[in-house]
Amino acid sequence: MVTRIKIDFVSDVSCPWCAVGLSSLEQALSRVEGEIEAELHFQPFELNPDMPPEGQDTVERLSRKYGMTPEQVRHNGEAITARGREVGFTFNMDKRTHTYNTFDAHRLLHWAGLEGRQLALKHALLKAYFTDGENPSDHETLTRLCRESGLDPDRAREILDSDEYSAEVRARERFYTQQGIHSVPSIILNDRHLIQGGQAPETFEQALRQVADAG
Repeated sequence: MVTRIKIDFVSDVSCPWCAVGLSSLEQALSRVEGEIEAELHFQPFELNPDMPPEGQDTVERLSRKYGMTPEQVRHNGEAITARGREVGFTFNMDKRTHTYNTFDAHRLLHWAGLEGRQLALKHALLKAYFTDGENPSDHETLTRLCRESGLDPDRAREILDSDEYSAEVRARERFYTQQGIHSVPSIILNDRHLIQGGQAPETFEQALRQVADAG
């Protein structure tokens, strides 16, 4: 008998550990295939909600936000790149020169969830930013990524040119903040069990099996 588990993956498309965490989770899910079926939902979280449209130099942003030296930023990037490699995600940190506002990306992810294409768009957004060094706030880029993810590009452009789904995204952000979520990735199983950070596949697999066994 297959056990169904609801998974809310609270994250931002500009969060490297979210890319690591998603790849890890997907590896874990492949290990329990046939035993556990995931109902996966991506929930919005903005690491940089005050970011201006033009973005900001990534090293400068991280140095100011976390009190890191440029050398520490570089070492941190190397560690994340290594972790990504372990779970099959490619980081090209030299291409990630700027940090951008991601609110429009979250609006499109909300829409993609309604269309059943959320996972595809999430993958496309993470790859575009961390692997290819693209701007996840640029409307032309976002429209193209929607098309490549099997979504209607004209509808995507229509959403981007309006404030559609803004209220829904803000409401979800408030909900998770009020639930005590202040860092990402935060992965919630069946609305009760919280796992935080870019954990190893084994950690996710163990948690999934425990939740399934508990019924």
